Amino acid sequence: MSISSFRDLNVWQKSIEVTEKVYILTKNLPQSERFGLISQLQRSSVSIPSNIAEGAQRNSRNEFRHFCGIAYGSCAELETQLILIERIYKQDIDEIMLLLIEVQKMLKSLIYKLNTND
Repeated sequence: MSISSFRDLNVWQKSIEVTEKVYILTKNLPQSERFGLISQLQRSSVSIPSNIAEGAQRNSRNEFRHFCGIAYGSCAELETQLILIERIYKQDIDEIMLLLIEVQKMLKSLIYKLNTND
């Protein structure tokens, strides 16, 4: 697998979209969550494209796969936090959740491809 830049990866581009939408969502949350869920949501969403980018710049497929695995874990963390936001603050998370599920599928596929010997 050869890419010229992590910016060329569709999964990175979609994860950037997720992060942008999370930041918009967190503007609507109470300031009492500033150091709680707002911080956690932003951190886990930023972790997804950041780990994809870092892994893509590493020296081996194994390292790239490892960082994609971390990004995949951050997706699960973000999904959990979004569910909490929906339940506690009755926020509409459908659009973000659909994008996040797409990112999860793309990451799972990328991890699978990185496991095979192309």
